Amino acid sequence: MDYFAGSYDVAVVGAGHAGVEAALAAARLGAKTVIFTISLDGIANMPCNPSIGGTAKGHLVREIDALGGEMGKAADATFLQSRMLNLGKGPAVHSLRVQSDRAKYHLHMKKILENQPGLDVKQAEIVEVRTENGEVKSVVTALGAVYEVKTAIICTGTYLKGKIFVGECAYESGPDGTHAANRLSESLRKAGVELRRFKTGTPARVHKDSIDFTGLEIQEGDDPVVPLSFETTEELKNKMVCHITYTNERTHEIIRQNIGRSPLYGGKIEGIGPRYCPSIEDKVMRFPDKQRHQIFIEPMGEDTNEMYLQGMSSSLPEEVQIAFYKTIKGLENVKMMRNAYAIEYDCCDPLQLNATLEFREISGLYGAGQFNGTSGYEEAAGQGLIAGINASRKVFGKEQIILPRESSYIGTLIDDLVVKGCLDPYRMMTSRSEYRLHLRQDNADLRLMHIGYEVGLINEERWNRFLDKKARVEQEIARLESTGIAPSAELSKLLEEKGTAAVANGALLADLIRRPQITYEDIAVFDTERPELTRAEKEQVEIQIKYSGYISKQLAQIKEQKRLSEKKLPKEINYKEITGLRLEAIEKLEKVRPENIGQASRISGVSPADIDVLLIYLRD
Repeated sequence: MDYFAGSYDVAVVGAGHAGVEAALAAARLGAKTVIFTISLDGIANMPCNPSIGGTAKGHLVREIDALGGEMGKAADATFLQSRMLNLGKGPAVHSLRVQSDRAKYHLHMKKILENQPGLDVKQAEIVEVRTENGEVKSVVTALGAVYEVKTAIICTGTYLKGKIFVGECAYESGPDGTHAANRLSESLRKAGVELRRFKTGTPARVHKDSIDFTGLEIQEGDDPVVPLSFETTEELKNKMVCHITYTNERTHEIIRQNIGRSPLYGGKIEGIGPRYCPSIEDKVMRFPDKQRHQIFIEPMGEDTNEMYLQGMSSSLPEEVQIAFYKTIKGLENVKMMRNAYAIEYDCCDPLQLNATLEFREISGLYGAGQFNGTSGYEEAAGQGLIAGINASRKVFGKEQIILPRESSYIGTLIDDLVVKGCLDPYRMMTSRSEYRLHLRQDNADLRLMHIGYEVGLINEERWNRFLDKKARVEQEIARLESTGIAPSAELSKLLEEKGTAAVANGALLADLIRRPQITYEDIAVFDTERPELTRAEKEQVEIQIKYSGYISKQLAQIKEQKRLSEKKLPKEINYKEITGLRLEAIEKLEKVRPENIGQASRISGVSPADIDVLLIYLRD
């Protein structure tokens, strides 16, 4: 029997990484918010790799932080090891990754939620979202509690009709042995949400004492540690190390001998898996000539002996997993604590969403995270933050925000989802952005903090600290651009040692920094007027000077893209009535319903000629 349980402005369904950011953003912006989770013990859980950040994902975390989100601060508070990836390449692809203490991260985020004013945290399974005339009205729990709501954000992760596969064994379940959310899918379908099946997987967890670390490659953390959050000012120290080992031909032979028992290859799994994070059996079958695959052995926390085997996700039978793990150096006597598995789940087609992450045909209903077809904690958190901001702004009658793809990786991610869609779980990569030299992780605050401040998630104190940093960087760049250095024997010696030409008549300090071989620190001894700057400020000065020419070209491209994005397409436009559009373009435009010419130009199947037709139509 249903009963009325209360009224809220925003209901968040699911408390994973998307749900946490959504609920915190909505509550912090003044909306009366409630977050539901099947288990309070699953808040901000890391059912897959115990880490935050990584290639392109570190960019997302920095952007979340610049907008006023929580993930970066939580990662810094609970990290075990930190590394900057891709240092051998340019700054556009430098990406922070931290190994996290899984249990402490969960407890940290749970405490943040519990202590957030305006936010109620409830353990309950939502089984129904009720709508009237295309508007969200309430959500209903499995126990019959009806909560009247103005908006709802679906952040169900892999729980929605979740199904676990281990060899021939298959059963309904969420991640980590939790029960699946089996009844909500039907309610969403009735409301008009188009659902489909995706799949992901995770490796086994093994006992630390059963691993022989002798002879394994040691992977140390960075020193000094670079924080993920711009807010973190205290000095951070690495606490643990990771190790690297490799599969071999015997490993691959066992996998090939048992491939028929894989539910993926046996056709039992309907869902589409992540293209860029394949299982070990998929790697072996797709790359038969590769003699070995790298495995990272990573700690799950300071107070546990569980170790995570990154790169070894599998859905093969448990006994097969044990057999092939034991062929690997260091794992000969390994004891498995949690077996690897694949999980299949329901998610929506993101082409149904606006760039605000609200469903086009269901007012007040938002989606975020794996429900929208993505993979990864960071992708989920970025979407959750935007959905939470927009749900609260809708409640208060404010214009919802849209991050253009040229502004951020979060904007790129959302634009890709709602304009191009995804046929498999979407993973963020730096190659997905055509503006990646501008969208670096080091300048996320310069790009986005003004939005966080205007929205209301960045307080006055933090905003003023940011303005001070920005001013110091700009002043130092101006000084270096106008300060010369005379030729000297000492300068010539430095330049020669660095492998670059000496200067005969002196040079501007900025021109020396522009040389690939010279850093800001290299010329410190010749620069007596240098101000005191933080490490992050020095980095910003050097990057902006060294890459100024390339950055200027990219900013010009961004300006042109912004011009196209400002040309809005009417919501009621009938593409079938526009003379000159090709049939394929009409079909795609009708399905996606782009908000502007910029979005239309990125739809697969819409040609430059079709864009010209639309521009002429708008002028007429």
